This record gives sequence, C-alpha cells and structure tokens, in this order.
Amino acid sequence: MIFINIRQKIAATPEMVKSTLLDHAQLHRFFNAKFLLIKSQNSGEVVGGKGAIRQIQMSGLEFKEQIISADDNHISYQIIGNKPVAKHQGDIYFSSAEDEVTPVTAITYCIQCAAPWWLPSFILKFFIEKDIVSALKKLNSHFKEQTI
Repeated sequence: MIFINIRQKIAATPEMVKSTLLDHAQLHRFFNAKFLLIKSQNSGEVVGGKGAIRQIQMSGLEFKEQIISADDNHISYQIIGNKPVAKHQGDIYFSSAEDEVTPVTAITYCIQCAAPWWLPSFILKFFIEKDIVSALKKLNSHFKEQTI
C-alpha cells in the first residue's frame, strides 16, 4: 500500500480553496488531467460535493472518481473501481493558518492506494507526489495572481 502526505500553504481562505477544488470542470488548471463532471452532488450537499462523480483522463488512462464527503475543513474522494490503482482514497484537509496578516490556508493532501502488480510502488508514489506537489504550487499561484 502506498501512503502519501503532502503539506502546502495556500494564499487564500479555506472556503476559497474548498470551492476551487470542488469546481471539477476547472481542475485541469492545476492537475495534468482533463476533468468532466458526469454526476452532480447529492441533494442538499455543497456544490461539487458528496455524491459528485467526475471522469478523468490522464496519461492515456480514463477513470472515475467520486466525492465521498466535502465540508469546510475536508474533501474526501475515491477512484471508482480498481483502475488505474486499487483501494484509492484521497483526503484533502484545510484550515486557516495561524498568525497570518493575509488569508492563508494550510493544506494537507493525503492519498493511499495500491499499485498494480506490474508497477513498483515506489515509482507510482514518485509520480503521484510529483503531480500533487505541482498541482498545489499551481493552486497557490492561482490565488496569488488574484490578489495582485
């Protein structure tokens, strides 16, 4: 099993981060993938939240992810099925950072999954971490550009 835990500070409020990460059609700005919302959130849930299903295309692969939960401090999602990885779950935690003059959100992005039998776990972990670090840097730049 692969476990990934990445931390990043983002120049935005937790609400802004949550809303941006639940705007599925615009996630391509941060991640190296194409996203298509194929099912909206369940009734009574935040926009893009619990129950939403998105189709993802990346590196020649196509798969679906479902939002398990979404609230002011956490987004949880999972890949539907076992491809391209098995037992995948992503959890993104966010909270206001202490002692900041401007709004800053501390993000902790956690992923756990199992690599396919033919791919060494350390290689898959390297590429997932690289993608998440890059996405969080782009997300931070996105908010910094809005404040300039």
